[in-house]
Amino acid sequence: MDKIYFATTNEGKIKEARELLGIEVEGIGLPIDETQSLDIVEVARKKARAYWEKLGKPILVEDVALTFNALVSLPGTYINDFSKALGNEGLIKLLKDEKNRDAVATTTLVFIDESANEHFFQGNVNGTISESPKGDNGFGWDPIFIPVGNTLTLAEMDLETKNKFSMRGAAFSLFKEWLAKQTP
Repeated sequence: MDKIYFATTNEGKIKEARELLGIEVEGIGLPIDETQSLDIVEVARKKARAYWEKLGKPILVEDVALTFNALVSLPGTYINDFSKALGNEGLIKLLKDEKNRDAVATTTLVFIDESANEHFFQGNVNGTISESPKGDNGFGWDPIFIPVGNTLTLAEMDLETKNKFSMRGAAFSLFKEWLAKQTP
């Protein structure tokens, strides 16, 4: 496959996808109703189906969750809304009285192929939430997430390093392996 249509208008995500897959990635944004649920697979699957129904061609959809262990399942799939409402400083404040700063970052990819079959790829990365935002690279909550085994936030890493440690990098690696098996 020489080109993938990716259901996003986020230039950072598109850039990372291109880097990770090594092929052309075209971002597509469409107005769709997104399912509200703490189940990331359900959210990603329904978003992919909505895009497929509007486009009628193969599409890759991503959904991301960031779960603070101290808050059980939150912000989880609602991280985008939490980020918009609170910003990174506000996300950090959610843990101000917590000793447990552990978190899990998850990316779920759903690719719907030309036959309308769904294929799922998930990357999970354990980490911690920093005491303050650090770094100018990346986007979203990258400045507050430190992957396990690192001292840097995702925003302090260059793109190549970030892709080795991020949940998106893990999910796209699985997707790339699957894509390679599809081409004779």
